[in-house]
Amino acid sequence: MNNGEKATFGAGCFWKTEDAFRRLPGVLATSVGYMGGHFPNPSYLDVLSRITGHAEVAQIAYNPQEISYEALLAVFWSIHDPTQLNRQGPDRGEQYRSIIFYHTPEQKLIATAGKRQLQLSGKFQQDIVTLIEPAGDYYLADQSHQQYLEKKQARSVADLQKKI
Repeated sequence: MNNGEKATFGAGCFWKTEDAFRRLPGVLATSVGYMGGHFPNPSYLDVLSRITGHAEVAQIAYNPQEISYEALLAVFWSIHDPTQLNRQGPDRGEQYRSIIFYHTPEQKLIATAGKRQLQLSGKFQQDIVTLIEPAGDYYLADQSHQQYLEKKQARSVADLQKKI
């Protein structure tokens, strides 16, 4: 993903996170992978084993002339519960943590201000535990995880059509 600017978010399972951003106007490309750990080139099973320290993330390439980083953050905040520590729904473990990896100082400022504003809004009774950290090495997950929910939906539709 070398076109446009990058945004990287962890909001639970990366399949759902990627799916929330894929079709937004101004989003050029999405992928899922791992960031924030201490183990080079982790596999999905490595990350699930909880030994690598990585978060499951979606990386988004976007055109800032068409969609702002603030708009991407608004989607991020809306698709998960940022008060849940190291879990989202039934998924448990630090790989599912709520985290924003910033790629520029401006993204850090916007993310920090957005987190503070959301906390002060009173929308959540508990503290927001979302981490905001500098982007590090990004390890692309294998192809079976890319656009997983779209592929799964396409298979489900094809299976239904066979039954009709």
